[in-house]
Amino acid sequence: MLFWPAIGIFSVGLLTRFLNLDQETVTFILIGAVSMNTVQIAQLDLSYALLYDVWAKSVKHEFIAPIRLYHLLLGSGLVGLWRGLLVFVVMGLLSTWLFNMDLSRPGVSGLLHFLTGLFLNAAIVGILVLILVLRFGHRAEVAAWAFSYFLLLVCGLYYPITLLPVGIRELAYAIPLTYFLDYFRHFYGFTLLFPHPLLYGYAQSLVYLLGSYLLLGATLRGALRRGTLLKLSE
Repeated sequence: MLFWPAIGIFSVGLLTRFLNLDQETVTFILIGAVSMNTVQIAQLDLSYALLYDVWAKSVKHEFIAPIRLYHLLLGSGLVGLWRGLLVFVVMGLLSTWLFNMDLSRPGVSGLLHFLTGLFLNAAIVGILVLILVLRFGHRAEVAAWAFSYFLLLVCGLYYPITLLPVGIRELAYAIPLTYFLDYFRHFYGFTLLFPHPLLYGYAQSLVYLLGSYLLLGATLRGALRRGTLLKLSE
């Protein structure tokens, strides 16, 4: 949980030193590195809620217990939130100490909005992974890592989305994290690409979160009808 994020900050930060980038550009890239690791760590706890049972061939036992779907999501989501918050704090402190990123510039309100955006996106990715696991079983394992990396690649992790090719750039507009990154980076002197990034980010996040939850429920009912849970269990 801490080793790889620390390696990420060191490698990305030292690369910016080697390239002799100005401080604003260094901060732009470090924000991307912190975001990537925070989202990845937070969403993995949701994904592992079923993946561990798939690997242990005990998926049916998860749903035999007298709990509902939202209990599973809430419990694993809260664990992911605390782990993601710890990663954010550690990486933020390392970025401040080693590479002079002023994490206090956005203020408490800016940090809270940004963290909320990261965790909302992590929840959406985690639920999508659960949907794929219930639908495709072992074949969906790679989605636990691939989804978040693809999302972060498109939403302008280390570069402005204006550099993306036409077609992929429009895809970035459909990813809520794009707007939260745009909002957070404007505190460091970068021009806002969208007039109301928080409005767009929160609106998309809530729509996707509700839609993914409903789809997860429908996928679970389909898995019960098809006997998928028994096939993934011993």
